[in-house]
Parts: sequence; C-alpha cells; structure tokens
Amino acid sequence: MTIARDWLQTLAFSVLLLALGAAAGWWWGRDARLATPGAPAAVSIEERPVLYWYDPMSPQHHFDQPGKSPFMDMDLVPKYASSDAADKQDPGAVKIDARIMQNIGMREALVERIALVSVLEAAGLLAFNERDVTLEQMRSGGLVERVWPLAPGDVIEAGQPLVEVLVPEWSAAQAEFLVLRADGDTALVNAARQRLRLLGMSADVISELEKSGRARSSFIVTSSRAGLLESLEVRSGMTLMAGQTLARIQGISSVWLEVAVPERRAAEVQAGGTAQVQLAAYPGRTFNGQVGAVLPALATASRTLRVRIELPNPLGELRAGMSAQVRLEAQGADFALAVPTEAIIRTGKRALVMVVSETGSFAPVEVELGREIDNRTVIAAGLQEGQRIVASAQFLLDSEASLSGVVTRKAPTDAAPAPDVHDAHEDSGVHP
Repeated sequence: MTIARDWLQTLAFSVLLLALGAAAGWWWGRDARLATPGAPAAVSIEERPVLYWYDPMSPQHHFDQPGKSPFMDMDLVPKYASSDAADKQDPGAVKIDARIMQNIGMREALVERIALVSVLEAAGLLAFNERDVTLEQMRSGGLVERVWPLAPGDVIEAGQPLVEVLVPEWSAAQAEFLVLRADGDTALVNAARQRLRLLGMSADVISELEKSGRARSSFIVTSSRAGLLESLEVRSGMTLMAGQTLARIQGISSVWLEVAVPERRAAEVQAGGTAQVQLAAYPGRTFNGQVGAVLPALATASRTLRVRIELPNPLGELRAGMSAQVRLEAQGADFALAVPTEAIIRTGKRALVMVVSETGSFAPVEVELGREIDNRTVIAAGLQEGQRIVASAQFLLDSEASLSGVVTRKAPTDAAPAPDVHDAHEDSGVHP
C-alpha cells in the first residue's frame, strides 16, 4: 500500500508541473502579442498562393496542378508566392541572407563600358630574315686555285675574301682592253670596259686594271655583304661554270620573330602594329619590333595564325632559335560593355550572369558573349551599363536559383519573342 501511495503522489506532481508549464507558455505568448499592438499575424506557408508545382530533381519544368512527377517517382512540390515585400517586387529572383553572402565571400562588380584595346601575349622563336639573303656567284667559268679557311656558320664582314679563281676569259678581255686604250679610240675603249663588266669583273678590279696597266689571270672573289656564311660550295681545284654559286650569305642586321595567334583573336592583329619582345637570353631587356605580316595560312592542328614580327639586330646579339615572349597591342572597335570573365557561368548551351537587383535579390540573366580582353569579356547583349553583377560565388547562387525554379531572363534580340514564364532555369547548378 505504501508503494502504491508513493507512485500516485509522483504522478500527481508530474501532472501539476505540466499544467504550470502550459500556463506559463500561454501567458508569455499573450504578453508578446500585447507588446506589439496592431502587428499583423504571421502568414503560414499554406496560406500563400501557389505559383506552380515543380519536381525538385528537375526544377526547370513547371506544372499547373499537383501530382506525381513524370520524371521521378515523387510528389510535385508547390512553389509559394513570397510574403516579403522585396520579393513581391522581383518575384523571379533569389534572396540570400546577408550573413550567408559574407560567409561565402561573395563579391560584386559593375557592367562597365571599356575601350576595345587589349594586350595579346604569345610565345615565339627567332628566325633569320629570309628576305636578307645574298648568293655569291661566278659569271664566267674558271678554276679554283685557293679557298679561304671559312666554314658554314662563320660570321663574316663585307669584303671578306672567299676564293681565288683563275678565269682565262677575263685574261683575254683584259689584254684587249689594254690594246684599245693604247690606240686612243675612246668609243672602242668604252666598249671594251663594258665587256669586262658583262663578264663579271667588279668595278674595283677594272679600276685597278686601268691604273696598273697589267692584265691578271687570277682574281679574288670577296663577299659583297656582311652576315652569316650559310654555305661555301667550292674547294681548291674545282672547275667552275658560269652562274655557279660560290657561297650563300644570310644577313643578320634584322631577324624575324614568328608567333602563333589564336584564330579567335586573329582580327585583332594587323601589319604595322607594334610589339614588345622579351628574350630569355637577356632578362630585364625589352626589344621593340613591328608586325611585318600576318601569314594567310592557318595551322589546322593548333587553329592558330602565324604572325611575323621584324626586329632590328644592329649588334648581332639576336640569334635564330632563341625563345621570346611577345606583347602585341591588339586594336579593335571603339567601346563595348564588359564584365569580369570570372563572373560568367558557362553551361555549354548558353552563358549566364547573376544580376543584383535594387532590392538586393539575385536573378540569372542569359547574355551573348563577345571576345575576351585581358581578364574581361565583352557582352554583346543581355546587360546594361551600370548594372551590378556577382563576380564570385555565383555558382552557389545559380544552384539556388535552379533549385527554386527561378526563370532565367533572356538576352534581348530584335527577333526574339517575349520570355516564357514557364521557361525556367534549366541548369542544375553543376557546370563545367
């Protein structure tokens, strides 16, 4: 009996405590309501109007009636109208708490109008100027008596002796010239002098013949210019034919720098433009050049165009094969709207930008992209100057908009129809 009486007392005490707690809660709620007279009662989610129903796994599709999803074995979820006044002003947007935006490190940027002048950076290799080549040839047949100790790759000066040759035809022409000069017939002397030139004798050799009055059988062939000796095609004892090449000399007073420019930026580079070149061999130095030509052939493997830059080389310090980094000033049209490239969401089908409204909400807007200039991308359509956009963490906002079924605003075009309210944000927030 004692145990039963104790149990009944404990039960009665517990019931009394529960009653006291319920009364205190009712009284506290009454005081809170009385403290804010005239405050509207909170509207429950169920009391808000339903805009549409959607499948959370496929939020881009909207339905007018509840039911089962045709895509997944699950019930459709209602999308309620917001009770926030700001959301009512801009229903097709996403609202994010300020503390969450701070935690995810969200940054904003402005849609700005910029000048379409960019710097194109590329790499290239130095090469010889193929226009600056000289061939030393024989105009008459002869016999090589001596070859100077030279080899391909040597850098020679103008007037450098190459070979000494015996030219019988020159010997006979010299003797004829001296005889006619002794006769004093000016016309015949001029004709004999012209014949010596046609046989290939240089003006210096003819002048020496007139001064000395003695015919020579052997002659020294010298280089007509300075440069790199690419080939020396003669040896002692060789018989030479008229027109035979003795040596090939590559000029080095200027060099070419050939760089590969991506096909999409080929229109930005034009002949006559300036270029700043830095070489690994000369750190800290900058060489200025000029775009000589944009070659017409496209490299199909790399989808690039070859741009040829001419660099002066008065000291001969620029050598073929050196690697270089090039900065080309690329000039386009006047001005255009642009946004930071990092702000663009590329889905594969289209490009989106998260626009910040005046109420602080976010909405995805489809845009048409132009070319990229440095770290900015030109916007051909979809945005206006001065609009605020999200420059970082936009993928999180894009995912939230996708899950909420927010309608993506179309880029305006002349022939495009009005946006369809049922054309919801079709991307799932996971983008390449």
